Amino acid sequence: MLDPSTLIALALIFPLCALITNYIFRNQANLRDGLTLLSAAATFITVVILAATSDMTTQQSHVLLTILPGLEVAFKLEPLGMVFALIASGLWIVTHLYGIGYMRGNNESHHARFFACFCVAISATLGIAFSGNMFTLFLFYEILTVSTYPLVAHKGTTDSKKGARTYLGILIGTSVGFQLLAIIWTYAITGTLDFTQGGILEGHIGAGMAAILLALYAFGIGKAALMPFHRWLPAAMVAPTPVSALLHAVAVVKAGVFTMLKVGIYIFGIDFLASTGASTWLMWLAAFSILAASIVAMGKDNLKARLAYSTISQLSYITLGMALATQMGALGGGLHIAMHAFGKITLFMCAGAIYVATHKTNISDMDGMGRKMPWVYFAFLIGALSIIGLPPLGGSWSKYLLMLGAADNGQLIMIGVLMLSSLLNVAYLLPIVGRGFFRPLKAGDDNGGPVKTPVLTVLPPLFTAFGCLLLFFYASEIVAYLEPIVATPAK
Repeated sequence: MLDPSTLIALALIFPLCALITNYIFRNQANLRDGLTLLSAAATFITVVILAATSDMTTQQSHVLLTILPGLEVAFKLEPLGMVFALIASGLWIVTHLYGIGYMRGNNESHHARFFACFCVAISATLGIAFSGNMFTLFLFYEILTVSTYPLVAHKGTTDSKKGARTYLGILIGTSVGFQLLAIIWTYAITGTLDFTQGGILEGHIGAGMAAILLALYAFGIGKAALMPFHRWLPAAMVAPTPVSALLHAVAVVKAGVFTMLKVGIYIFGIDFLASTGASTWLMWLAAFSILAASIVAMGKDNLKARLAYSTISQLSYITLGMALATQMGALGGGLHIAMHAFGKITLFMCAGAIYVATHKTNISDMDGMGRKMPWVYFAFLIGALSIIGLPPLGGSWSKYLLMLGAADNGQLIMIGVLMLSSLLNVAYLLPIVGRGFFRPLKAGDDNGGPVKTPVLTVLPPLFTAFGCLLLFFYASEIVAYLEPIVATPAK
């Protein structure tokens, strides 16, 4: 049996192997895409073996390189990172299959470059998931930003280049301007950046300074799309839909909120945040982001833009879970990473399927299309209901745990925010389905029979929609798996 260090290395290397094969076989589409799919499967199997065989209670660090004492490029296996790695590697398989159907069905160009950048992004995401300290996480965080820039700019149009510049400018600007400063400050006062059970800051910083340090981290983690540093996310919607799925479900935004949870749990510590009240301001900002983004989403006619603002709102659920500074809130945030991933990737893949088949982007132009694309709209409905938080779909459990976390902190207003948010989710998601099934077709759309849709743009969202249902019944197992992250460390 391979040791954890070797398995971690393989999980990072397999996507890079696919990067190489994409360029070697760039003119042989079936072989190129087949080898990438094989690499994706090998990556997922490796992560599954890691999850099944590794003892994550030892907090053993796997050091790759020592820069300074207490400053290392190192990896560490823990439950939150493992859940993130399983989601990213597993959904890579689904997203790659969908990407093949989308890129070919929409006659997109530069397939090899597109999938090669995708591979680098997945490797960087797994590096973030397995990072043993904030320094290592920051390195992979920046690699993820740079590797996804060409994906956002893929179409080469003026709009896509402008959107990509906004994407890169905000993410690099926040990480270098705020997050890097927070990392240096943390190292200066503690002498370490290791992710440690219970946090590393207690006894090194007072309540007021802790709130300022948390602000540097929160605004520096731009990928969490916390307002006002959220504009990069709608700007990135100029990218092909498989990239939107990558940004919103598999890698980028999940890397942001994952980092937010890691900072709250392993740098500050839940108990330290609770005793100092350092995260109270962040709780209110997250609540504002949840509601404000939902209200903006209601006014967007472009389907991907509406889903983008929905993502901003949903990400703030996870930030809120951390900021509540309760064990249940942190667990709810961790669980919501998985639940939102399956729900939102379903919605974006459905949006892409509609575009490939009809070239429609605005909701107002999609009246009656549900009757012509019933399977796509059915998958959209399931994903939407999971995002809303209705049982028996996975999103209901993460929202329930977040409400319990708010109750534990005596924050009844936050419970109201979560409930109001679900109502707003209904208001901006279900009309899309209603218009698709129950409104008459637009003039020129009634050409008889269903719309021809590439099978690889239909089966993946049906699969992830089924995942939304399956997660409802396995939520308790995920929570049990995550519980050690909030356990009180032995003194």
